[in-house]
Amino acid sequence: MGLANNVQSLRPKPSSDTEKITINLGYVDLGHIDLLVQDGFYSNRTDFIRTAIRNQIDRHADATKQAVIRKRLDLGLRHFGRADLEAVRAAGEQLDIRVLGLASIAADVTPELARATIASISVLGAFQASAAVKAALADRTS
Repeated sequence: MGLANNVQSLRPKPSSDTEKITINLGYVDLGHIDLLVQDGFYSNRTDFIRTAIRNQIDRHADATKQAVIRKRLDLGLRHFGRADLEAVRAAGEQLDIRVLGLASIAADVTPELARATIASISVLGAFQASAAVKAALADRTS
């Protein structure tokens, strides 16, 4: 086993499973961040901001866990494909989707199938679906 097999990434690289956000910071706060980057504490501004966010999430982990249980949220990534929703429709059921993370509906799901199978959808994080499916579910989305 070579040394390369023992190397672990200290910072996860951004990937397609991330969402871009924009924030406004005061000049002094931004200067502090730049100083910490310049002095080598962080590799760049994004690294600092991600670390700060993760630290706050860790700080409130117990409250978050309780809220996830109380609100009956699925944690992580949930993908709903056409076959999944057709099976729900065949069973004569409807879904109440509650996700903390990413909920996605496949591109081949029609607005009609989505309306027939999804009673409600609540996402804390990001919701990915075609514009037509999002429009069809607009009155069921919170």
